[in-house]
Amino acid sequence: MATTEHVSGGVVGGLQGWRDGPARQAIVEFVTRVCGGDGSEPVPIEDRLAVFDNDGTLWCEKPMPIQLDFILRRLSAMAEADPALRERQPWKAAHERDYGWLSAVMEGHYAGDETKVRVLGAGILAAYDGISVEDFEARAGEFLRSAPHPTLGRGYLECAYAPMLELLAYLAANGFSNYIASGGGRDFMRPISQEVYGIPRQRVIGSSAALAYTSDERGGTITHKAEADYLDDGPQKPIRIWSRTGRRPLLAAGNSNGDVPMLQFTQHPDKPSLRLLVLHDDGEREFAYTTGAEQALDQATRDAWTVISVKDDWATVF
Repeated sequence: MATTEHVSGGVVGGLQGWRDGPARQAIVEFVTRVCGGDGSEPVPIEDRLAVFDNDGTLWCEKPMPIQLDFILRRLSAMAEADPALRERQPWKAAHERDYGWLSAVMEGHYAGDETKVRVLGAGILAAYDGISVEDFEARAGEFLRSAPHPTLGRGYLECAYAPMLELLAYLAANGFSNYIASGGGRDFMRPISQEVYGIPRQRVIGSSAALAYTSDERGGTITHKAEADYLDDGPQKPIRIWSRTGRRPLLAAGNSNGDVPMLQFTQHPDKPSLRLLVLHDDGEREFAYTTGAEQALDQATRDAWTVISVKDDWATVF
């Protein structure tokens, strides 16, 4: 994690991977205000809550979300074992490596058509039906620590954005409690959240399958069911944040349309707040895309959210 230098009224340094500009200035001014460094009353420590989307905000989500790679490998293995599955989606696409079908799923989702998303979701839920939460976590952790990114030439755990890691450390040094609020799977992120982000597992909010408890001689077993509990995206994000923390965040960071409600929720009449939107505009060092972020970018312009340009604001990406 990045080092920081403590001074009266807040912390300077700790953001070496950020270029001087409006985004870095907005962050520093916000933290200074929260800490009372501008002469105002400091915000109590217990109210210093920051929430971050994960895919595309804290780590790379292209050419596909990391968890999708994990799931597709499981679906492909299931299709290898059962030929009948090879004629059914999403096992068919996983087995044939039909990335066109998978891309159409995401394009439909961004356009508001959830037909193929529901098909993919059913396969995802079926993929781990009956597995214990401990076994699922072990598989997720092993995958994340060993699988390579398909194009960046690095392991998945090395795909976290260095400037965002510095931001997390900077906030923590100033008394913030950092949370992940992601559309990705809660139990997929938990095995590595402390290791990669310095965020303890109990502060990970994400989507979840329904779970079942069975009493047994091993102290009871919790297993995944082939049905959804909730999808932590869109309006569900502020609901899940409130359910877990009982507070509105002071800072929220996202990168897509699904993060808009979370960013809107981060508003206070009597406390400083900061809404950050990561803009992926650097096709040389990472990826350049705005698909799925059009509404968020429009909202950022209307409400004066702070847009973080990967190209202009980050001196380094990874």
